[in-house]
Amino acid sequence: MPSAPTSRRPKTLKQPHVAPTVDLSAVIMAATPDEPRVLTVRDTPQQPEGLPSGPLQSQHRTLEIGLRTWVAEQTQLTLGYVEQLYTFGDRDRAEAADPGAGHALSIAYLALAREARPAGLAHAAWRNWYGYLPWEDWREGRPSALKVIEPALKAWARSGGKPLRSFREERIELTFGFASGTWADERVLERYELLFEAGLVPETLRDVQPPVAPKVRLAPGQPMSLDHRRILATAIGRLRGKIKYRPVIFELMPTSFTLLDLQKTVEALSGVRLHKQNFRRLVEMQGLVEETGEITTETGGRPARLVRFRREVLIERPAPGVRLPRLR
Repeated sequence: MPSAPTSRRPKTLKQPHVAPTVDLSAVIMAATPDEPRVLTVRDTPQQPEGLPSGPLQSQHRTLEIGLRTWVAEQTQLTLGYVEQLYTFGDRDRAEAADPGAGHALSIAYLALAREARPAGLAHAAWRNWYGYLPWEDWREGRPSALKVIEPALKAWARSGGKPLRSFREERIELTFGFASGTWADERVLERYELLFEAGLVPETLRDVQPPVAPKVRLAPGQPMSLDHRRILATAIGRLRGKIKYRPVIFELMPTSFTLLDLQKTVEALSGVRLHKQNFRRLVEMQGLVEETGEITTETGGRPARLVRFRREVLIERPAPGVRLPRLR
């Protein structure tokens, strides 16, 4: 009797294991009384700007050493204090740049510096970070970028149908506050991520395969290479939160400065105008600065007193930050 045929399962092809790669990126921030700045690099003028970055290599004993090595090589700047910002590891965005590459971990660091002329790469430069995220700057009132963003986001919410519309509308209101008129300055990453999900930034269209042409008017703002605008948004939100409870603002100030310069620098970073008298009263009540005994006539008006950061405040209080008494 012939034996019964045996069923065979089709063999599944085992996917090759691809070890994740590790990329190190630095968000190096500086500020003037008028502009918040971020240090960018690019290899050629035709390429989009990005952050100083490079892969973790075997000769790098630690992540931070690897980061400092790449920054020094690309900009010839020596970093002071740095702190780890976030680790990004979205596979879909990594595969968009290199299909089949698997996970690519991007470990971002935040560094504060007093602006110095970068060298190294011919295309390393300090840039106003509102060129990349113009909807974050409210110093002159409601940003014109929101004239494009608000109707586009509302149309995106409606396009989801009943199951998604309410959820999307809640997210839009939470991050942008169109109806309530409230603006949470620290929600920088949430706002960028919402625009990315709604397809309103060029990175969304670039990171799908194959890339597609935009069907709607995109939000104003210059794109960056890879995922670097997302990393920049994360760093801005972190810094805006830190200046309220830690004196990190003084890492960006010169040795001596006027109270007006301090206020304008805080305004540049936070993206909002502050009440002048209330700001000065809070700074003096918290003992954050002390007079140097010198004055400056470079303000263009009456001579102004020069002050400096009073470091004893670090011992006196656990959270000596700069509060933001906003103008209504």
